[in-house]
Amino acid sequence: MNFSFHPEAEIELNKAIDYYENIYSDLGLDFANEVYVAIQRSMSLPEAWAIIDGNIRRSLVNRFPFGVLYSKEDDKILVIAVMHLNRLPNYWKDRM
Repeated sequence: MNFSFHPEAEIELNKAIDYYENIYSDLGLDFANEVYVAIQRSMSLPEAWAIIDGNIRRSLVNRFPFGVLYSKEDDKILVIAVMHLNRLPNYWKDRM
C-alpha cells in the first residue's frame, strides 16, 4: 500500500516541521519521523483507527499533539490533514 498527501496536508506538515525545528535542533526531524510512523501504522491497519467523519480516520502522532487524518482509497492512503489536536477541529472538511 502507498500513501499520498493532499497538497494542503503537505504544507501543514512542512510548517509544523519548521516550527519544531526552530524550537530545538532536530525536533522537526523527530516530528517528521513520528508523523511517518503514524502513516505507516495507517497503511498497515487502515481500518483500525478512529472514524472522524464519513470515511475519514485519525491516527495519533506519538510525542506530539497531532493526528494524521486520512482516507483509504483503493490501494492507497490519502492524508487529508496533519492536524494539531487543539486547534480548529473541522478546518479540513473542505478538502474532501
